[in-house]
Amino acid sequence: MGKTIAIVNQKGGVGKTTTCVNLAAALTAQGAKVLVCDFDPQGNATSGFGLDKTRSPNIYDVILGYSHLEKAICPTKWADVVPANKALSGATVELIALDRREFRLRDALEPVKNRYDYIFIDCPPSLELLTLDSLCAADTLLVPVQCEYYALEGLSDLLYTVRLAKRSLNPSLELEGVVLTMYDGRTNLSMQVAQEVKRHFPGKVFASVIPRNVRLSEAPSHGLPVAAYDPLSRGAEAYGNLAKEFMERNRLAGVR
Repeated sequence: MGKTIAIVNQKGGVGKTTTCVNLAAALTAQGAKVLVCDFDPQGNATSGFGLDKTRSPNIYDVILGYSHLEKAICPTKWADVVPANKALSGATVELIALDRREFRLRDALEPVKNRYDYIFIDCPPSLELLTLDSLCAADTLLVPVQCEYYALEGLSDLLYTVRLAKRSLNPSLELEGVVLTMYDGRTNLSMQVAQEVKRHFPGKVFASVIPRNVRLSEAPSHGLPVAAYDPLSRGAEAYGNLAKEFMERNRLAGVR
């Protein structure tokens, strides 16, 4: 049975989708079978893998019961992907009237979990019903944190929502870890934020940090993970290291 990881932070611009796309691709390169579920109406993970956002069926069709997940999965060289587009933004209203609305994503993913080692959910940058669905579907959370002044603001809101979901809807939900993104070791600020995050999440912060790197910013416009766009870049190296650390942690925990 595969492990489902929600990549979540309600603050935008922290490298959430970048981490989803590039960690998934790096794990695939190291032999893992990976599914990425784009659950953000912006559909950035979809375009990050070079897929057409207008493709149907997509995750919107799946969670509203118009299609099965198997029909929405798009194979790529770097991971299998369930695409999303702006239609998903309307799902929040449509889901309100449905039974088990918090579990629509979990129920959709369940039949394919045994096909994959890891399933990543790219969550929207907000604390709303789609994010709650992601928390209910996930075994663990991976939280990217930008190494800037406002990084820790809003984390308390996220953790409060996670506690609520864990208490009433998904008691087994755990924190996979925290990934430091946009790190610049030349600045005191990055180092101070890193220290503060480690203090808040002892033992949960990945040693592999993601640097500021122009290749990471350029790769999505080409519809490629950074390892395919520029395999020798610092960004590609960083996500390769993160994937190794991620797999080692899971191996020690008894997961693939």
